[in-house]
Amino acid sequence: MPLTIASLLSSCSELNDNASSKTAIVLTTRVRLARNLAGQPFPGWARPGQREKVLELCREAAVSTSALKRGWSLAIGDLGELEKQILVERHLISRELGGTPQGSGVVISKDQTFSVMVNEEDHLRIQILRSGFQLKKAWAAIDELDSALEERLDFAFNPTLGYLTACPTNLGTGLRGSAMMHLPALVIAGQMEKVVRAVNQLGMVVRGLFGEGSDASGSIFQISNQTTLGESEQDIIKRLASVLQSIIEHELNAREKLLEADSGKLFDKIGRAYGILQNSHLLSSGEAMNLLSLIRLGVDLGVFAEGYRSVIDRLLIEAQPGHLQYARKGEFEPGQRDLFRAELLRGEFANLGRPVFTGAAQGKN
Repeated sequence: MPLTIASLLSSCSELNDNASSKTAIVLTTRVRLARNLAGQPFPGWARPGQREKVLELCREAAVSTSALKRGWSLAIGDLGELEKQILVERHLISRELGGTPQGSGVVISKDQTFSVMVNEEDHLRIQILRSGFQLKKAWAAIDELDSALEERLDFAFNPTLGYLTACPTNLGTGLRGSAMMHLPALVIAGQMEKVVRAVNQLGMVVRGLFGEGSDASGSIFQISNQTTLGESEQDIIKRLASVLQSIIEHELNAREKLLEADSGKLFDKIGRAYGILQNSHLLSSGEAMNLLSLIRLGVDLGVFAEGYRSVIDRLLIEAQPGHLQYARKGEFEPGQRDLFRAELLRGEFANLGRPVFTGAAQGKN
């Protein structure tokens, strides 16, 4: 299917709606596998003709699987800058893939759950994105897709080292599991630095919203495993799940302590965020993310109705620069985007119910 942004944005996706999630602290779960083709140079060393050959082989294999056959298959070189930015904002491609148009591509499933990036750092970066805390289900689904691809492609594999990858840190299983976590109470309480240190000591890494080198706007952090060699896939998933559950408990404890110590100050932050979103006329991307984060916390604490959460999750995506620019059908300076962002959010919050602070308490996890 040829990619059009209109068809992508209009198709059903759970990425911006986790209203049914039992663990609201975890926005999304991702599992990614790094794979390379035997007998082919890694993308960084390959000549243009070799990259094009790998792209053709991998795209053909991907679209023949049941998970991807009704999705989008495209070459990065055929996409405009805005289209690439929207795919990055939806976490369907990496920034690195978007910057390598020669002989690179992506195959995206119809529901935007799976995406297979071709000729990024490795020949294949196979990923699944699921809403909420679904590590085991995500692993089972991507394991099935990986097996289907391996029936069609000869992966580079060594009995001692496992799957061979461009970067030594991905050797072995080539598996990176991660969760996008909303941790506002730990940020407000000044405890995130301590959490990051503890997570690093457990062999995990903490990054921002768009991965390595990005900011943690909106108190959203990406936590993933750091090592892939010497452990089975099941062990990596089990260990990561344990760490994530511990972080969830720390966040819930931080919320409880904030409510006990000074609920007035916490509710003031949430109330001010609501007021700004209803009335502001200029909002940068970072400020909007932080304000929406406070409203999302308010949902968890019972200040706003539960239905707010799916609205906020959608706005966290739609308030990004690429999505705003597409919605306005033109190219705009950052200052103009700030005007449009504020207008979008004013309209959304004009139709949402007012906060109810009386009787508000710590919400469900």
